Amino acid sequence: MPSLPWRDIDTVLLDMDGTLLDLHYDNHFWMEHLPQRYADLHGVSRAMAELEIKPLFEKNAGTLNWYCLDYWSAELKLSLRDLKLETAHLISLRQDAETFLAAIKKAGKRVIMITNAHRDSLSLKMERVQLSPYFERMISSHDYGFPKENPQFWDSLHADIHFEPARSLFIDDTLPILRSAQRFGIGHLLAVSEPDSRKGRKDTEEFAAVGDYRELILGL
Repeated sequence: MPSLPWRDIDTVLLDMDGTLLDLHYDNHFWMEHLPQRYADLHGVSRAMAELEIKPLFEKNAGTLNWYCLDYWSAELKLSLRDLKLETAHLISLRQDAETFLAAIKKAGKRVIMITNAHRDSLSLKMERVQLSPYFERMISSHDYGFPKENPQFWDSLHADIHFEPARSLFIDDTLPILRSAQRFGIGHLLAVSEPDSRKGRKDTEEFAAVGDYRELILGL
């Protein structure tokens, strides 16, 4: 577990899914629930549903469409909002996340959520976990028209909230996004060692990873 130079950090930028929330909900929704409901509602087999959906997943990975409920509703001729509600009971907060959020807010750090989640997904999740009071802003990449993988997202974020990249900490569970933040100049970067509680630890490659946020607040 890395120690953080808190005196050199003014702004804490936090992802949502897989970082503050257990990624099990999203993995289950996209890999299990959506293909099954697509099969049910379109009258095809589960295997055929996966064959039809998989190329769309591959085509849109890393783009804003990948995260856009409106796009998927139109492409798949389903109401993604309704389908997400069907599995909303699986939305859960990481055990250590709220303790961390309370501590960094109390310490006077500027705390901002930056997520690729569509606004409807963000609203649904915040209804379940009620984290809004901890954040100065909760920003969806859809607000800017670019996903976090895109350098233009970071330019838009910088113009919007006027933060100092070198004095910022960013935590995310997606390596291409962390690399995009690194290229922009974010000074302190952490991956998440176990974004999905059902899948075990992941290889975070060149990035140090947090396993328990409560250890990060030592020395805050």
